[in-house]
Amino acid sequence: MRRPGGRTTGRRVLRIAVLALLALLACGALLRGPAISFDRAGSPTELYARWQPPRNMPRQGSVELLTGARRIPSTAGFAPRDASLYLPPAARVPNPPALPLIVFMMGQPGDPDPGPLRTALDELAAQHGGLAPIALVVDQLGSPDDNPACVDSAAYGGVQTYVTRDVVEWARTNLHVEPSPAFWTIGGFSNGGGCALDWGLERPGLWGAIVSISGESYQGTEFPDQVLQQVFDGDAAAYAAAKPAAQVAHYPGAYSGHVALFAAGSQDEFFTAQVDLSADLTRQAGLATTVFSIPGKDHVGALPEGLRETLGALYPHLGLAPPPRR
Repeated sequence: MRRPGGRTTGRRVLRIAVLALLALLACGALLRGPAISFDRAGSPTELYARWQPPRNMPRQGSVELLTGARRIPSTAGFAPRDASLYLPPAARVPNPPALPLIVFMMGQPGDPDPGPLRTALDELAAQHGGLAPIALVVDQLGSPDDNPACVDSAAYGGVQTYVTRDVVEWARTNLHVEPSPAFWTIGGFSNGGGCALDWGLERPGLWGAIVSISGESYQGTEFPDQVLQQVFDGDAAAYAAAKPAAQVAHYPGAYSGHVALFAAGSQDEFFTAQVDLSADLTRQAGLATTVFSIPGKDHVGALPEGLRETLGALYPHLGLAPPPRR
């Protein structure tokens, strides 16, 4: 991920602005204490407690490139690269259980590579009797160097519509996943983590959890002037209204039971600051928030361990592991 220099003053200004907004929100009904889980009326017992892996279960998950007839359609003018589908071992047996869903996005510049997520989920599945979420790794860029900034726009088409409607409808139609949003996670790395934060807060009735590895605190944090002009056509008010801090103001009290998990490398000063700002926002909005610092790692180096830490912490929330002992 490209990093600009001389951002110390900008980060201070951004932190002050975000904390000022949170102080205003704290005066209203938004700031409620975080709960641990949704009401899971549709799931009478946790999956980990009733799952018995069959003897013929594969040891690893599978990855399928969703292309050709299996391609996820894009209905609003955005041209994504092909997504990938990860099925954990527990999904590859006769009569598999309904499983949680993760929709995940990679960084910019980059491509929708399912490899890092597959490795992390295979490792976790091996520790939990083959249980892991079903995952879709999707494209929020269109090409390696584009940055649609997580919004529908004339410049790049309907990327937000693609991920939050087209991908969601495809998953509901084609995958054996838990239907409750309590079991749905939006996640990403770097630019993808910024979109996960934005869309997770913008659609609290769709996503029960947010995972961001070295993610932006808002769209275009590295190049805000460029994003303002290219994506928002110079409309500063529209840009401000699209940011995660503005999203939470629309949904007071809507995040009870939601979870936000963040990670960044200890050697990645810029994105550690971004993750801290994001965590401030989600914690104050009422999401149960945890931040992991990955020792000795830079931006890209934090991804493997960041995935293991955040997804491992997500397992009890998804019913894939017992709650941690207190």
